[in-house]
Amino acid sequence: MSRDFDIVLFGATGFTGGLTAEYLARNAPARLTWAIAGRSEAKLAAVRERLAAIDPRLETMDVLVADVTDESALRAVVERAKAVITTVGPYLEHGEPLVAACAAAGTDYVDLTGEPEFIDEMYVRHHAAAEASGARIVHACGFDSIPHDLGAFFTVQHLDASGPVTLRGVVRSNATFSGGTFHSFLGSAPRARQMRAAHQARKRAEPKLLGRKSRAVTGKPHRDKLLGYWLLPLPTIDPGVVARSGAALKSYGPDFRYSHYAGTRTLRYAAGGAAGFAALAGAAQVKPLREFLGRKVPQGSGPDEARRRKSWFTVDFVGESAGETVHTRVSGGDPGYTETSKMLAESALCLVLDSNPPTAGMVTTAQAMGENLLSRLRKAGIKFELVR
Repeated sequence: MSRDFDIVLFGATGFTGGLTAEYLARNAPARLTWAIAGRSEAKLAAVRERLAAIDPRLETMDVLVADVTDESALRAVVERAKAVITTVGPYLEHGEPLVAACAAAGTDYVDLTGEPEFIDEMYVRHHAAAEASGARIVHACGFDSIPHDLGAFFTVQHLDASGPVTLRGVVRSNATFSGGTFHSFLGSAPRARQMRAAHQARKRAEPKLLGRKSRAVTGKPHRDKLLGYWLLPLPTIDPGVVARSGAALKSYGPDFRYSHYAGTRTLRYAAGGAAGFAALAGAAQVKPLREFLGRKVPQGSGPDEARRRKSWFTVDFVGESAGETVHTRVSGGDPGYTETSKMLAESALCLVLDSNPPTAGMVTTAQAMGENLLSRLRKAGIKFELVR
């Protein structure tokens, strides 16, 4: 595909988008042609100046003016790109025009959304167009959901998956959540009815899985004897993403089940975490409280570099199949910002530069890039390891 740019990044003037741009400036191969896009030429020029301090060759990089709500401007941009990265959220509010433009133009697309309603709606409305054009639309390419999706992919490789596979993922971190993630949660918490409707519409539109099963299973709070943690079911987008990879890839076996948890060392912390989450979800139902909470954690904000350097995450996976138990772990630094920007950038680089499995339409990271992205992230410092 002959295009002016390998990658165009939307959202570089924001916090996570800026970190993604800086990661590309430091790590993209010299042959990569890329540009930044947004609605303010002056702000984009300031970002370009910052990037040129990292790599002087970027002094002349293109800045493309396009608002994510301007369909004609978006078409003009995406038709010049092989792949698009976007950090402009909440995606339910701002995301669809860019997805639609990429699906129509055959341009690959990656984002870092954790919004199930948005992803389900995009599948119903734009999957067929993306399949027809050859575009790979890959949502959730940040901490939601790469460590979980590729962690499950990595774990299954160490199991005999000729029979049923049961897998659980357990997340732990000391990091602060991102402003974008928080605002996405505030926006989705009051929309349970709309989320269910979008999910049902997607189920009706998706082809039925014949001869195999793959599903996310909501677990119960309990103590994990193998890991030594108290587990709380974690109602994020990640289980659904992992289950879709299980449906797409026969290597997950004929009957694949995944459960997703937060892990704490003591029952007291587990109970406190559950109570805190319930209180936050309840407050998000009330508009004045929701707006107050949104002002407390502004979108596009984030912790300073010193705080990010102290942050870490782990996701432990325990897989069981054919009487065998396997324990693996994915781990890295600050999940919401440093590692998310790395994952997002490497996903786009992988789509553009690597020889990946032939896919099109709305696909997961494991389905679209699998081993190639796993290898990239390991080289970038994220650990995928077999514990026992």
